[in-house]
Amino acid sequence: MAFLEFRQVAVAFGAYVAVEGVSLRVSEGEFVSLVGPTGCGKSTLLNVAAGLLPPTRGEVLLEGRPLRGLNPKAGYLFQQDAILPWKTALDNVALPLLFRGVPLKEARARARAWLAKVGLERFPDRYPHQLSGGMRKRVGLAQVLIAGPKLLLMDEPFSALDIQTRQLMENELLRLWQEDRKTVLFVTHDLEEAIALSDRVVVLAAGPASRPIGDFPIPLPRPRDVAEIRLTPEFLRLHREIWDLLRGEVMRAHAGA
Repeated sequence: MAFLEFRQVAVAFGAYVAVEGVSLRVSEGEFVSLVGPTGCGKSTLLNVAAGLLPPTRGEVLLEGRPLRGLNPKAGYLFQQDAILPWKTALDNVALPLLFRGVPLKEARARARAWLAKVGLERFPDRYPHQLSGGMRKRVGLAQVLIAGPKLLLMDEPFSALDIQTRQLMENELLRLWQEDRKTVLFVTHDLEEAIALSDRVVVLAAGPASRPIGDFPIPLPRPRDVAEIRLTPEFLRLHREIWDLLRGEVMRAHAGA
């Protein structure tokens, strides 16, 4: 049984059909990336998996049961920072626990432990404007993970970072993921990032009515360093194979823009 499954999912916004006939299975503990041209519905599928957007047709199953309403087992890391500017790093990380009724003292103690896990133990009292972009992403990642989600939904979380910080955050994500192997559905425009992180890369067709058109296992050994793995012959082979399919969809999307 798949942990997360899309069954013939379609999402329409009025007359515009964003995705159509999407069937996709994600196993428990699997790291799956969605790639495709702009406007192909990658973020739409994340919102459906989160329960933020109901399918127009089809259904989503969570551990074999139809998903109704918000996904209680999902944590969502957005492209833009979702941390509160008027709260410190410590209190931002503690927020999900406070929302669940955890006493303030306990929530802050657990938040300090998570700040240490992401390398920010020296900055609990810093406000977001006092942190670098990479540090804010670490706060956001700790904020999502402290709630213990079984499914991690990530929508281009590192796209705004410079390349060096981005690679540091990718390795940080892999290190944390390696600890308990949460199920991950990751959206990115960067094919190299998708290959370096994932167990499987799914290619979506250009929209409208986008759907998966390619599903590529990534048999690269773990643990991985995302900078080093990019230099290996197997990585380059996988990149050529996936790009051969993806390139045509990107060109088709640009032609229709």
